[in-house]
Amino acid sequence: MPTPVVAPRLALIAAAADLVLALVFVLIGRGSHEEGFTLLGTLNTAWPFIAGLALGWLVSRAWRAPLSMRRAALPVWASTVVIGVLLRAVSGQGVAVSFVIVTLLVLAAFLFGWRALALLVVSRPHRRTAQR
Repeated sequence: MPTPVVAPRLALIAAAADLVLALVFVLIGRGSHEEGFTLLGTLNTAWPFIAGLALGWLVSRAWRAPLSMRRAALPVWASTVVIGVLLRAVSGQGVAVSFVIVTLLVLAAFLFGWRALALLVVSRPHRRTAQR
């Protein structure tokens, strides 16, 4: 079955939403540990997750169905978490079990959640504005 053509703008918006939410995750974490919001500190914390996010988009070709839970959200989420945690470990950053659990849950809520909301909005029947 051929993949439906998706507007490039939708794919760009979806990629941007994923990136922004990964950064929000990082900023929340840095704030909760009182690490501050310096640019270099934030980038140091964020780069493993951004790399995982980008790899997830490339491997799954998420731009083909950016709102799909199965074809986009699941592989992008899994890649962001697995690659992000592995790169943190390799680079000497903390990867405590509690951190991994929080990472799994928060990124799932973010990456699946915005898509669920978008799908609700897109599938919502159009209301007639004209009154009878």
